[in-house]
Amino acid sequence: MIRQFLPIILLTVSNIFMTFAWYGHLKFKSTALWIVILVSWGIALLEYCFQVPANRIGHEYYSAAQLKTIQEVITLIVFSVFSVLYLKEEFRWNYLVGFVFIIFAVFFIFKKW
Repeated sequence: MIRQFLPIILLTVSNIFMTFAWYGHLKFKSTALWIVILVSWGIALLEYCFQVPANRIGHEYYSAAQLKTIQEVITLIVFSVFSVLYLKEEFRWNYLVGFVFIIFAVFFIFKKW
């Protein structure tokens, strides 16, 4: 049972790294682009060290579509927290509405028809 949740934990860690790889450099706009690309690649390598095992282990319990859906929901949660706390951006009501629609997608992906 615990092993079934391991992919979710690994995907969460993976998404934290990837969010920093993709968006962390936005606070360092004066840094040369080639430097932020190299730093982002290094962070992304760490991300893959969690993402690949998450999907390999997760595929024992979830379909590929379910894994992708889990990953997208985690990404939105991680990114929302990141954008508010790290980038100091406002979380708007329309973002929440969009996330609710994604939750509907989760329902349809995981529903046993």
